[in-house]
Parts: sequence; structure tokens; C-alpha cells
Amino acid sequence: MAFKEKIGARSVRLALTVLAGSVLFSGQSMADEAIQKVEITGSSIKRIAVEGALPVQRLTQEAIAKSGATSVADLIQALPAMQGFTIGAVAAGSDSGGNTSASLHGIGESYTLVLLNGRRIAPQGSGTTVNLNAIPMSAVERVEILTDGASALYGSDAIAGVLNFILKKNQQGATLEATYGGPEDKGGNAWNTSVTYGFGDLDEDRFNVLVSYRHDEQSKLVATDRTFANTSHLKFARNGKNYIWDRTSTSASPAGATVAYNNSTTSTAFTPYLRQNQGNCPDNSYVTTSNKNACGFDTGSTVEIVPQSKRDSLFSKATYKLNDNLNAFAELAYSRYDLTARIAANPIPISIAQTEKDPVTGVEKLVFKNPSAYANYVQPYLSPAQQADIKSITANYRSTDFGLRASQTITQTKHMVVGVEGELGAWNFESGLTWSQNSIDERYTSGYQKNQAFKDILANPDFNPFATTQKPSVQAQVAGAQFVGSVRTASTTMRGVDTHGSRELFSLPGGKASLGIGGDYRTYRYEQSPGATGDDIYSFNTKAAYDMSRDTYGAFVELLAPLAKSFEMTVGGRYDAVKAIDDKLNNKTIGKKDSANTYKVSARWQPVQTLLIRGSYGTGFKAPSMLEIAQPLVNAGFTAKKFDCPTPGSPLCRGETTQYNAVSQGNPELQSEKSKQFTLGFRVEPSAAFSFGADLWDVKLSNAVSEITEEQAFADPVKYATSFSTYKEPSTGNTYYAFKKLSVNIGKKEYRGIDWDLSANHKFDFGKLTAQLSGTHMLHANYTKAGSNNVFTSNMNFFGDTNEVTFRNLMKLTTTLDTGRLSNTVTVNYRNGYTDAAATVYDVAAAKEVKGFRLQVPSYTTFDWQARFAFDKQTTIRAGIKNLFDRAPPLSLRASSGHQVGFDPRYADPMMRSFYITGNYKF
Repeated sequence: MAFKEKIGARSVRLALTVLAGSVLFSGQSMADEAIQKVEITGSSIKRIAVEGALPVQRLTQEAIAKSGATSVADLIQALPAMQGFTIGAVAAGSDSGGNTSASLHGIGESYTLVLLNGRRIAPQGSGTTVNLNAIPMSAVERVEILTDGASALYGSDAIAGVLNFILKKNQQGATLEATYGGPEDKGGNAWNTSVTYGFGDLDEDRFNVLVSYRHDEQSKLVATDRTFANTSHLKFARNGKNYIWDRTSTSASPAGATVAYNNSTTSTAFTPYLRQNQGNCPDNSYVTTSNKNACGFDTGSTVEIVPQSKRDSLFSKATYKLNDNLNAFAELAYSRYDLTARIAANPIPISIAQTEKDPVTGVEKLVFKNPSAYANYVQPYLSPAQQADIKSITANYRSTDFGLRASQTITQTKHMVVGVEGELGAWNFESGLTWSQNSIDERYTSGYQKNQAFKDILANPDFNPFATTQKPSVQAQVAGAQFVGSVRTASTTMRGVDTHGSRELFSLPGGKASLGIGGDYRTYRYEQSPGATGDDIYSFNTKAAYDMSRDTYGAFVELLAPLAKSFEMTVGGRYDAVKAIDDKLNNKTIGKKDSANTYKVSARWQPVQTLLIRGSYGTGFKAPSMLEIAQPLVNAGFTAKKFDCPTPGSPLCRGETTQYNAVSQGNPELQSEKSKQFTLGFRVEPSAAFSFGADLWDVKLSNAVSEITEEQAFADPVKYATSFSTYKEPSTGNTYYAFKKLSVNIGKKEYRGIDWDLSANHKFDFGKLTAQLSGTHMLHANYTKAGSNNVFTSNMNFFGDTNEVTFRNLMKLTTTLDTGRLSNTVTVNYRNGYTDAAATVYDVAAAKEVKGFRLQVPSYTTFDWQARFAFDKQTTIRAGIKNLFDRAPPLSLRASSGHQVGFDPRYADPMMRSFYITGNYKF
């Protein structure tokens, strides 16, 4: 028997291995020609013939090429259905390593499941969120996006939906492609080149081997190359008033000074340089709006708003036809992403004087670590009473002599699958073994100080943190004091086995009923090892060590019932178990075994050939990440914003409004989050020239993992007293308040919206015009405030508690005029306006600070153009312009998600107008 699936069995198989319900048909009434239309998706225009009971969006190779996207993240994150994802630019000032993610409908990246050829791939970190940099773009045949929950098929994490990257197979011949592009303004140039080669015909030669390799390089874009992002001392006007948004830092060069007292709860903070120079600050610094006696260093002007990076990706697949009914296959995917992010020079608190207990007498006394600095730069600006009451003096120094802080992160993904697929009797099946790993090596390459070498600099009498330039003897020590090396390595390894099959059962009025069953077992292991410690790097918090693992397993069953020629139903259910966490470092088990039963019912009704009505109802769940459960108390950087002391007058207060340290800890009592969801949609296609469809979707989450935000905690420190801990500075020994992040199962979330699309085409004498308009209209984006189960808030067109916006309307229009060998495409991307993050700004005329100030950020629309010319069947050239009208990102005063200032890099592209050209040759 030839290796060819029966219609009903094929439908279920596609539903199980691609996306549940994406291409279900009404039994055996369809011809083989219709089946071919399913296998070869030649257009991103939705057609009723391939529409199933669930809403699926498809991106073909041509649609991918027309987008002008140079990475998987660029492609996916530009879709209207995508909101709430992580962008690579967040690497500026974080340890994300350029991680990029997908998030459907703003529900969250951890609720969107990403698959590679229908299987899970190792996530980055201890959860299940996949880094899109792991996907080999040159090998992608198409992308299918299920915008409905699918826990009843895939288990945990598929609450918002599923992205399935389907890679090329059975290709013969070679394809060479190269792209070069860059903005009209300075910086940010990029290029890539790829080669794909396949040989052997599966039907004729009984084998096929495919290899695809691609190399990408992205050059840096620095803040000073863009006027909207070039300073932390940002002046702007609104409603006839002039304001200043001051994001400068009093950790500066020359240093600022903070003096704490024994008998006073108020510290003194000032910049000696300002006092000595008639109220003037040094270069790249400004008088702060919160303290007229202090200078703030312009950190934002030094940031690289787009980091430099290199990426290599490889995909290979070998398939061998064992017999007419069985194929054996092996897949290998590898990617290496090398990103270097640079931010302002390292802020280092340096002790000038400190109250210490005498080891012999036990009496506390003030010890001057740098008497000369005190006498020349601090003492002249203190009253006699203040001098007599000193508890400590700290120089808030920024090590500009060491250059910018540069963090290089090398992320590698290795993914291997071996398996068999085919027919055994009446069953169509596929089974596979998967080994997948995501690993990170985070390295410091400049801007950080060796511990002992910097202590030697501090001991040098010539070193002066309050000086504008250091003396030659100090400069000579700098080069040898630079730390270069790894600070942590981490990896997530996934091992799994899966099997699923489908077969026809019995006849119904609409055709054969079909059954699908399957199961999987996976083991996840998360490891992290510190590469350097506080003994190696000055004023450094050693990264935590982890070695934890847990097992998950599940099984599902699905029944497709064509009850009539025009009506079919699918019923599915799944059982999942998530075991407790094995903490291998501490030889203990943390948390409890968790399990979930989920189900889904969907239906598809096609009363006439031109109309389709569909709907679904189901449940889902999401297991907490391993660190959310088992993480010990560890340092977690700093708060995103500056805050006043939570308890004024406490010795744990810092001297002024500033960023506080943050710590985080897991919660062993966390349980899985639960969801209920439904969809209801239609599609109408009166002719081959017009199609319109819309799907209403609704997701309600309960038992959601919630975390008290820093804004809530500092606004009401009495109510949220448990959200504060303490932090001891390694360099000074001073202890201050710290914000503690802790997750609990208490929250609820409610999301609802409409995904819609319209397609039309018309043939002229000179060519064919095609237009595709799609969008997502959000109706609800509500969630309970952290720590509450009944007080709701929303991010709808509003920068909310979660430091992000849910946009009510996202739309994309793609219009193509095809005149044979030449085609022109114009793409319009639209994002509505919103209310920005609350910020503290300075009213210039009133000479006072205004707290809780919010901008109204306008809508953001860009136009892209691309021309494609086919010289022949082998050679094609594409040239394009992104952001054709050079639209600048709108002003934003957000203070989270990266160190960039003046705009929000998640919602607008800093490249501005840019050009690219791509050449493709097949042979």
C-alpha cells in the first residue's frame, strides 16, 4: 500500500501534529485535490476549504519574505494578535541575553506555547518560555498560529494559544540568499546570508537529506544617534507647559556624597563639584530636579539602544523510507546567538568614613577611610553640628575611567529528534524521542572591576572619587583592574518521548468518525553555576547556584464526529501530571505533585459553500516555573523606578529618592493556574475575490500567580510590609531596605477580544491587486491587583501595574500589485495611542516636582514598501524601505524594560527609515 493517508485519518493527524482542529474536513466527501490544498499553503489568505473548527493564522514563505523581517522575532512580534512579549533590546541593562518571546493577545509569554515541527523545544530559564532566537529562520516553510487555547491537546502553557514553526522537508536542490540593510541615519546596519541544500527524493530514492545554514550580524545603535533617545535629562512640553523628566543618576564622575548621621534621620546628599564650581555640573551631568545641590549623570546618553549581535543557525533533517508505509526521520537544529549589550559605566559606592566597632574595646567610633577626600570635598559643606554627628560618608562614584559596562551573552540551543511516522494497519501514527537544550554563558567584557585590583586603586593616595580626572598613577592601574570573564552559566535541558496516532472508526451521516490518541513524558532540568564571585569582582553579588529538575507526563484522546455533511464536532480531553521539584544541590524535594484534567469541545458548521460558522469551549492550565516554586532568597538587581524611603527616619533608608535593591524568593506552595475559554467565529467568502472572517475569543484565568509590584509596595509600605527585606552593600557594608519579590496563587485575569481579517483581490489588464487587512480588537484586559482576588484593574490602552500596555486596536494592511515578474507591496502597521506610565516630572514655570504625571502617547503608524523582481525562475531580488515616512517613536516616560529612555522600544522601532536589499538564487 502506498504511503498515503486516508482523508479522515489525515485530517485528525494534521489536527494532532500541527495545530488541533486547524484543517479538519467533513469526512470523505472531499477529493484528493482539496487535500493537496491543505498540504501546500500557497497564500496567507484564509480559504474556507482549509478552515477548521479553531481559528488558525498562517504565514507562508512568500508572506514571510514580503514582511521584510530579518529574524523570527521581527516576524512574529509584528502580528496584530501579538502583545506582551519580550524584545531583544531589553538586554540593555538586564541579564536576558537578548531573549525574545511570543505572547498572544497580551495574556503573557508564559501562556503561549511555541513548537518546532509540532514538538516542544527547550525553554530559556526554569519555565517554559521559548527564546525565538532558537528558531532557524532560513529553514522555516511556514508558521501556523492557533489563537485559541490548546491545553486539552498539548498540556501546560497553551492557554493563550500555540505557535508552530513548520520547517522545510523533501527539498531538492540549493537556495542561496543574502540580505543587507540599514537605517538612513547612523548606526544599526545589519546583514545575513543563508544556504539551503536538499538531495534525494523520498518517493523515488527512498531518502531525503536537507541542510540549512544562516549567519546574521546586527551592528549597534547608540542613544546619541537618535534625538528622541539621547538623554536622561529630558525636556518636553505639554499643554503649554515646559517640563523636565529627570532620569539621571547621582552616582556620577566626579562623585556625589551622601552623609548619614547618628542622631538625625535625614541624610545630606550633595555634589562637591557643584559647590566648588558656582552651581555648574561637569560634562554629561545636570543639576537634579529633586535636589538642587546634586548633579545627576546622564546615563541614558551612553546606552546602546540596539545591542550588537551575531547569530548562526543550522537545521538538518534526514528522512528514510523504510517501506511504503513507514518513514524514519532525524532532525537537528542548532543556534548560537552572541549579543553584547553596553550601558553606562559602573556605579560604585565608596566608603569615605564608616562607624565601626572597635574589636578590642567594643566601642563604636568613626573611621575615616579617605581623610583627604573628607577634608577637601565633604567637611567644608557640613556644619560643626553635622561634623560631630557623622555616622557614615559614601562617595557615589561612577567608574567612567573603566568605560561602559559591556555584557556579552552567548546563547546556544541544541535540539534533536529521532522518530518514525507512517501507517500501521488502520492507524496513522508518529513517535519521537527529543533531546533539547538551551544554554547561556554570560560574560563581562569591560566596565567591571577586579576585586583586589580595585581595592589597590582605592588604597592609592592619588585616587580621588571627587576629581574630574584621575592622576596618571591611577590611570596606569585601570587596565589591569578590568575584569573579563564569565559571571554565570545556565542551561535548561529537556528530554522527552511522545507518540500519537489516529484512525477512522465508524460511519456517520457526514462521513467517517475519527479517533486520535497520544501521550508524552518529559523531564526538565535547570542548572546555573556562578562563574565569578564577590572575591573576583568588586561590589558584586555572586549569582545563585541551581540544579533542579522535574518530570511531567500526560495523555490525550480526541474524537472527530461529522454529524452531517455540513456539521462536525470534535471532543477532546487530556490528563497531565507535574511532579514536585528535585533540588539536587540541597538534596530535597520542593513543592507538591500537581495534576490537571482539561477538555475541549469544538464545532464547525458550513450551511452553504460560502459561509462557515465555528466555535469552541475548553479548559486549560499552566504549571509554575521551577524558580517560582524553589528559588531561595537571592539578589534581583534594583527597582525599575526611584522611590522615597518606605519608612522615613529608619537607619535602613538611603539618603534620597533613589532606586532600591531588589531580592526575590520562590514559594513552595504555588499551584497550577487554571483557565476557561471559548471562541465563536465565522467566515464568509461570496467569491474567490473576497473573504471576511472574525473570531471572538475569551479567556478567564483563576488561581493566577500574582506578585506585589514595587509601586504598590512603596506606595503603602505598612500594608505590604512583607514585601521588604534588607540588603547589605558588599563595598561599604551599609545595610538598606530592599524590595522583595514573592509570588502567590491569588490572582484572576480576564481577556476578551476579536481577531478579524479581510482579503480581496482584483485582476486588471496589467496585473493582479491583492489586499489583506487584519487586526485584533481587544474588549477586556482585566486582572486583579497584586495580592488581591477581587480588586480588578486593567492595562487597556493604559500603562498598568504590570509595566505594559494592552492595545485595544492593532492592525496590519498588506497590499500587493503583481504585474508578472515585478511585484510591489505596501504594508501599513497601526497601533493606537495610550496613557503612559506615571512619572515624576519637574514643572519649570512652577519650579516644583509633579508626581503621578502621565503622558497621552499618540497612535503609531508606519508604512513599509517592498519591490520584488524575478529575473527568471532561479533568481529573485527584493528591495524595500521600512518606515517609509520616517516616523519617530512617540515620547514615553516609562522606566522599565531596558535602560533606553525617551521611548518604549517594545512599541516603536528606533531605527527610523531604513533600507534593505535581498538576493535569492535557486539551482
